[in-house]
Amino acid sequence: MEKKTIQVPEDFIIGAAISAWQSEGWSGKKESQDSFLDLWYKNNKHVWHNGYGPAVATDFINRYKEDIGYMKEIGLTHFRTSINWARFLTDYENAIVDEDYASYVDDMINELIENGVEPMICLEHYEVPAVLFEEHGGWGSKHIVELYLKYAEKVMERYGDRVKHWFTFNEPVVVQTRVYLDAIRYPFEQNTKKWMQWNYNKGLATAKVVKLFKEMELNDKYNAKIGVILNPEVTYPRSSAEHDQQAAQMYDLFFNRVFLDPAIKGEYPQELFDVMNKHEITFEYTHEELQIIKENTVDYVGLNLYFPHRVKARTSLWNDEVPFHPEYYYEKFDLPGKKMNPYRGWEIYPELMYDMGIRMKEEYGNIEWFIAENGMGVENEKRFKNEDGIIQDDYRIEFISEHLKWLIKAVEEGVNCKGYMLWAFSDNVSPMNAFKNRYGLVEIDLENDRNRSLKKSASWYKQLIQSKQFEASRDDIYK
Repeated sequence: MEKKTIQVPEDFIIGAAISAWQSEGWSGKKESQDSFLDLWYKNNKHVWHNGYGPAVATDFINRYKEDIGYMKEIGLTHFRTSINWARFLTDYENAIVDEDYASYVDDMINELIENGVEPMICLEHYEVPAVLFEEHGGWGSKHIVELYLKYAEKVMERYGDRVKHWFTFNEPVVVQTRVYLDAIRYPFEQNTKKWMQWNYNKGLATAKVVKLFKEMELNDKYNAKIGVILNPEVTYPRSSAEHDQQAAQMYDLFFNRVFLDPAIKGEYPQELFDVMNKHEITFEYTHEELQIIKENTVDYVGLNLYFPHRVKARTSLWNDEVPFHPEYYYEKFDLPGKKMNPYRGWEIYPELMYDMGIRMKEEYGNIEWFIAENGMGVENEKRFKNEDGIIQDDYRIEFISEHLKWLIKAVEEGVNCKGYMLWAFSDNVSPMNAFKNRYGLVEIDLENDRNRSLKKSASWYKQLIQSKQFEASRDDIYK
């Protein structure tokens, strides 16, 4: 296949990401500091691949200096992670800081900066404290919003002088979608109204933290910015027919615009209120809260893009005896001949980078944004090791190249995308799949004391960062 050399803009960020709960492990964690993910793992361990979960993860909490050394070797300029809310405090009601964990975060941030890596910090990556989930219903409660605000203030006070990139949530739609909409994760409760309340409360929490951020003058003092990391599922209708177009619009309304619109535009779509009222799933809100959302939009957004979502109009009647689900309006469409990542069960469609970029430009005021996650999980990567023991992950290099190609095309057309963050810096624990699918530039060898080693993609990524150019297939977009 003919290749083309593509130039990356000089100021374009090329980094990598990982979260606290997926990497740190429980070393030093107090019994009262379980997060929702820890609670799920303890109560439902058998569903996690080979029983691996957050208990040890990659042991980043003890090996962060070693890992940051690899970041420096690769040449990462930016690294995104989270602070584990459940571990940062010992008393969630009064926001009493756990000095042991907070000191670790201090040291980790300092180590990043000393090695030339810019820290990007997310305040919540599925790490709502378990006790708040059990006693208050987690993000279903407005009280949790206030406790989260107290937590955010403590974190930003402590690290605001060093962290320039802040994010309120990573993928705020995910936990409640798995738990309350699809009921496939602990504690397995199908409750669409609860799902919608979680969605709203996280949107409100984002606005309140943005307001706090402005009151603390972190932008003026330290040139910092605050945003949110969303995972819009770029939605494609089966056909150009009106019924399929409407199906895609409804999917987009429930799963994408429910977070994109309030965060960026400061308001919820009227269509969402109409359909919520129709199905009696409207979240509880006040006009004062909607005003806070209106006045406190984000500075920028991170977008996690992995695969497209394809839908069609329903071809069967909805069973009115079951609670309302957005699938009332659509069915999933299986595109014939699609390219697949067979290990993850996800379609590979790099053009979604361009399509989402154009949408951000045309529908969301061309707000500043970046790819906060994109990557390829592959099972049993050890079979690709060469005689030197280095995993030859050419499939990952191709995956990144093809997605980056379409992203750069969007940038060339005026889309305000500022960077690309690979998921992930290293192999890590994923919900349920645990270490089954590997995503990292750095291998974590579970059979040998979690030893680290660079994959072929790490060398390629280093070259990409240094040269700001790469080769990709020459197809229709560059003819």
